[in-house]
Amino acid sequence: MITSDFIVVNENGLYCRYGDFYLDPKQPVQNAVISHAHGDHAVSGNANVYCTGATSAFMELRYGKLAARQFHLFGFRQIFDIGGVQISFISAGHMLGSAQVLMEYQGTKYLYTGDYKLQPDVTCDAIEWVKADVLITETTFADPSVQHPDPVAEIKKLNDIKSNILLGAYALGKSQRLINLITTWCPQKIILVHHRIMPVNLIYEQFGFSPGKYQLYGRKLMKEQKEYVYLVPPFTFDSYFKAKGVKRLFASGWKNLQTNEKDTLFISDHVDWNDILQCIALVEPKQIWTLHGDGKHLQSHFKGSIDVKLLG
Repeated sequence: MITSDFIVVNENGLYCRYGDFYLDPKQPVQNAVISHAHGDHAVSGNANVYCTGATSAFMELRYGKLAARQFHLFGFRQIFDIGGVQISFISAGHMLGSAQVLMEYQGTKYLYTGDYKLQPDVTCDAIEWVKADVLITETTFADPSVQHPDPVAEIKKLNDIKSNILLGAYALGKSQRLINLITTWCPQKIILVHHRIMPVNLIYEQFGFSPGKYQLYGRKLMKEQKEYVYLVPPFTFDSYFKAKGVKRLFASGWKNLQTNEKDTLFISDHVDWNDILQCIALVEPKQIWTLHGDGKHLQSHFKGSIDVKLLG
């Protein structure tokens, strides 16, 4: 039987009182199950953090000794127990180390997706599927009007740009995926990376996921016109708004982050509407609980067939 309050939202985030733990808490807590290392899911200062090995490595890189009092590391599909709730991590395909969280309590299975994507990405483990009674899914792009384009077609746009490119992207996850896509589909481009992206790349390589060909940025290099692609995090991209002799692009699934209408680079690491429907078809939940977006489209779509509850 589904427990309607198995996961609730409070001031610290998503809380399971039956196991006394949080999923990706917003504030430091005693027991935190972390789906992946992006800052909006993995805060510092938790006492006990349950996560994958790659997630802990990224958190330690970002937060140092403040990352957690103690890490409890588990591989995919390895079962562990917190307060009587059986938990295992299922690959989410979002970035290296990202996991869905499968929770079983009194014979009922609850699957928290965290952030996830279905598009191929060789810089992380591909998404896996499990059956669950309740699917707790993000709804960042849960709108029938949103359909992400093919990332290969998007990255090939760079081949038509003969000048140097200033390419903005999040340092963790997106940058490594872009390095791989450019290496594969735009081999004539020379990829330069910002110094803050380099340590992240090294962790990827330590875990056996080499992004591709790249080198550390040098100011003298960008003065030449050799079809360089300088990959930078958002704060650097924003500060270079007057940069000359380069084409400015920002890689994202969000329209508001595109710098111009003519040259766009829509590459998202989240599921779109069709992806969410595919996920639901494969998980076969009896109920759907939604997070991080607008779940009303799903409510309307599944009215009369699957109960959709909006958690937040």
